[in-house]
Amino acid sequence: MAEEAPAPAAAAPPKSPKKKAAAKKPKKAGPGAVELIVKAVSASKERSGVSLAALKKALAAGGYDVEKNNSRVKVAIKNLVTKGTLVQTKGTGASGSFKLNKNQAERCQREW
Repeated sequence: MAEEAPAPAAAAPPKSPKKKAAAKKPKKAGPGAVELIVKAVSASKERSGVSLAALKKALAAGGYDVEKNNSRVKVAIKNLVTKGTLVQTKGTGASGSFKLNKNQAERCQREW
C-alpha cells in the first residue's frame, strides 16, 4: 500500500461581497431632549423648581415621545446637573425637582 500525502486543505471558499450597510435613517429635525428640558425649566415660574413628572408632561405637550425616550430624558437631566446647567433642589439622580442655575438663567433669558 502506497501512502499518499493528505490532500491539501480545500481552498477557502471565495469571499462573498461585503453587504452594504443598512441605509441610515434620516435624523429627525427639531431640538433634542437637552434643549427641550432647558426650555421647559426656564419657562417655569415655580420657586422650588420643576419636578421630573412635570418636566415629562411639558416635554410630552411639546410633542416629544417621553415613553419611548424615557432613558434619554433621565440621562439628559443627569448630564445637565453635572454640567451645572440645572440645579437639583430635591431628590437624587434623575428624580426630584430641578431649576436653572442662576448664571444659566441669565444666559437663557438673553437667548430667548
